[in-house]
Parts: sequence; structure tokens; C-alpha cells
Amino acid sequence: MISRHTVSSVQCSCLLIILAALPLPAFASKCDQLLSLNLPHTVITTAALVSGGTLKPGEGSPITGLPTFCRVVASLHPAQDSDIRVEMWMPESSWNGRFEGTGNGGLAGKINYGLLAGGVRSGYAVANTDMGLAVPPGRDAGVFVGRPERWADWGYRATHEMTLLAKQLVKAYYGRDAKKSYFTGCSTGGEQALMEAQRFPDDYDGIVGGAPAHNRTGVHVSILWNFAVPQRSAASYLPPAKISLLSEAVVRFCDALDGVKDGLITDPRVCSFDPASLQCKAGDGEKCLTAEQVTTVKALYAGPTNPKSGKQLYPGLQMGSEFGWTQLGPAPNPGVRAPYSPVFEWVFEEKWNWRAFDFDQDVDRLNDRLAETLNATNPDLDAFRSHGHKLLLYHGWGDSLVAPGETINYFEAVRTRDAELHPHRDSVAAGESIDASVRLFMVPGMGHCGGGPGAASFDPLSAMVKWVEDGTAPDALIATKSRSVPTAGSIIQQRLLCPYPQVARYTGAGNTDDASTYACAIPNSATNSRNPGK
Repeated sequence: MISRHTVSSVQCSCLLIILAALPLPAFASKCDQLLSLNLPHTVITTAALVSGGTLKPGEGSPITGLPTFCRVVASLHPAQDSDIRVEMWMPESSWNGRFEGTGNGGLAGKINYGLLAGGVRSGYAVANTDMGLAVPPGRDAGVFVGRPERWADWGYRATHEMTLLAKQLVKAYYGRDAKKSYFTGCSTGGEQALMEAQRFPDDYDGIVGGAPAHNRTGVHVSILWNFAVPQRSAASYLPPAKISLLSEAVVRFCDALDGVKDGLITDPRVCSFDPASLQCKAGDGEKCLTAEQVTTVKALYAGPTNPKSGKQLYPGLQMGSEFGWTQLGPAPNPGVRAPYSPVFEWVFEEKWNWRAFDFDQDVDRLNDRLAETLNATNPDLDAFRSHGHKLLLYHGWGDSLVAPGETINYFEAVRTRDAELHPHRDSVAAGESIDASVRLFMVPGMGHCGGGPGAASFDPLSAMVKWVEDGTAPDALIATKSRSVPTAGSIIQQRLLCPYPQVARYTGAGNTDDASTYACAIPNSATNSRNPGK
């Protein structure tokens, strides 16, 4: 039987053949000529040259510092109920010859203009999509209950359709194909990245995926768990002051395990802090946790668990991520709504009650209905890798929205599958090793897609371009942390990011805030009993 992944690949190939056979107009020297393009299930509503400087999109603040570019807005209808919006920005005279597809966040529904602006400023022809989940004013994605074509658009189809359209626009506007195509995205964008690599391996030469929500149903079970556990009672809730107390205690206990006392935990899996050490001797107090709060902390570290079998359903939050726990939810109250409720409403209907969610049977119902459409967990990357394409993943150890252990789970699954298929050689048909095509970078002290106490600013796309075009694999990345107000010398910390399972180790000489004083090394013990990959 042909799997749905295989069917999608066949459909992709067929559509590419159709598009390739379509007559293209002569080089469109004027952007507005792109309105005449006749492409399948596509309506181009805007094709206009935007003079360099400032653009105010339909929503949000004006975007400044833009070059002159061709702005194309289109709506795509690959299925009867589809309505996918795509925007593409193409530099008029400063094109670097590359195409960049960009991801979205959360439940999408809007174009990410910040990513479009960043791409076009860097010389890329860049595209973004709302993933087909735009909602009427005052509503949310719950309006898509009973509309599985919209789930498919959000899950995988919109990103692929955006990519096909973008490549046609590049050829029509510039008169030639892009020399290379790249995809970048974080969170939902990280899921889009892995979905592209797995289902549509011909779309991109290089893919960068950060904090991927690729096990989509698992992510939402995890988010619900992390929201519901502190909501069990007023006594279970962790107010901000108690979260700060916990965060400081964890860092104090585990900071120096990597040989440098810098307020960061390089690898939280070797941290053995016991939250019970903060439990009040009796009652409550400012400098301790109640017994109920200790239970909450332990449950958040453990992650969602089946109450009958005891099986872990998704990795828990890591020690060192506590700085972001204030975002898990408000203080308990009867009317509070669970985050990302629409995804559950698609399965359990609009009157879904999160308080009645069964982490045994309801998890199975969620997966039965949505996993095949939304989850990008297939470790088979052979087609992607056999073409010489590259995948770079990254994840912050301090992420409290998408638990980083699941990204490690996926990376290990890719490596394990390849080792089982090729026990005597780490290679695929093209003779390329896993390390030569797929790498993962874990970022100490970084929150969800950025932020946090660690050095969290780095440039994975430039590293990917060198990997794809020069054959220079990223053996390390340099991350920086700057003062909140940029000034001369505003960088206050550098850190070396190493390809997993390596970690950065201080060499013993020099400024510990300088990346050059670190080297990548395999840790003595890569995991312990809190291994998020188990």
C-alpha cells in the first residue's frame, strides 16, 4: 500500500511536470506584468514595484530600510476549501540569485512581514504564507472545525504550494531560475522545515529548522499538560516570585558543571537538582515551595504522562528553562481557556472542555484524527539526502513552549534508522554520511526561537549557504548576546554552539565570554536518567 507521504511526493512530481510545461511570458521587466501569469489554482491579486524605503502592510507598523522590490500577493486554492495567501518580495537590482522560503508561527493565519523584510534586505527573493488559516475578525482557528482540507493546508500543503509558486515567479521576473533555494523557519516554521524535507525533498537545497513543532499533536498535548498541571488548584500554581526562586536555585546548583560559572547550564540532562530541596518545612513561605508546588515542578520536568500506563507522551521541560515558565498560564480561575484550544476543537468539537481531557484515551483520539496530516516525524530522509540537500536543526535548551527533547528524539531517530539500514557504513545511496547532511545544534540558555539568559543570536542561514554552495559543513556556530540598547561594543557574550552530541568546553585559558576560548567535545556522559530523548 502506498503511504500518504508517498502519494504526496507523487503529486508533487506531477505538479512540477505540469508547471514546467506551462508557457512562461518573456522576462517581466516590469513587476506588474506578473499579473498576467496563468498558473494552476492561483489568483495573483497584486504585482507592484515598491520603491525603496518604507512599506506599511495591511497590519502592523511600517517597515523601514527596504530596497526597491517587486511585491506579489496571491491566493492559492489547491483544494475546494483551500484559501492560502502567499506574499513574495523580489529585489529589483540587488538579488543574490537565491530563493528563500520562510516559515510562520503558532497557528499562522497571517503573513510574517518581518521575515519578508529580512530576506529582501539580504538580497533574497523571499516568500511567506499564512498557511491557509486566516480567520474572520474576532474569531480564531476554531472556525475550521470539520474542515480537514484546511488542516492539510496548515500541516503541509500551503508551504509546498508557496514554494512552487515562488519558483515560477522568480523565473518569470528574473528570466532564470534561482541558483539555490533555501527554507528557514522556527517553531511552526521548524515543523514546516521538516515537513518539506520529508514530504517534498526536491523543494529546497538547504533547510534550516529551529525549535520544530514537528510532532504537532505531541506538542499540543505537552502545552496542555504544562498549562493544566499548575491549574489543578490555587495551591498548585507557581507565582512569578516562586518561579524566580526555583530558577535561581537550579542555576546555582548546576551552573558550574561545565567548568564555567556563567549563569548558564550547558547540558541540562546532567543536572540532578531536586526541587524537593526547596520544600517548606511547614506551610508556605517566600523562600520555599509548598508540597503542592514541588509536585507541580516535578510534573513539568517529567512531561505529559499516560495516567494508566505511566508512558511518557512527550518530553518534559528542561532544568534551566524556568525563566520562561511565567508564560505557561495565568493563576487558576474557572473561566480560563487553554492555549491552542482550536486544535483540540478540530477533534473534540467547539465545546471541548480542557479540564476533562483524558491523557490516556483522548491522546489516542487526537493522534488518530490529526497525526497523519500534521506530524512531521518520519525519520526517512533518504530522498532529501540523496540529492545532496542539507538540513540544519537548532533548539534552545531553555525552550518552555516546545520541549527541546523531542528535537533530539527526531535527530536520534534519523541516525538510528540509518545505522540499522547500513550497519557497516553511515551512508545512503549517494554515499553521504548523516553528519554530512543533517546536523543539530542545541543552544544553552535560549528560550523559544530566541531570548533567554544565554547567547542566542546566530546566523544559521549563512552557515547553510556555505554548506550547500561551498561544501563547508558547520562544525560550530558562534552565538552572541548583546546589550538591550545596541552601541559600539554592545556584544557582551559569545558562545560556541556545537553539533550535537558535542558540547562546548572551556579550554581553560582566556575570557570565558569569548567563543575562541571554547572547543567542541563529546561529553563524558551524554545523558542521564533525565535524558529527554527517552
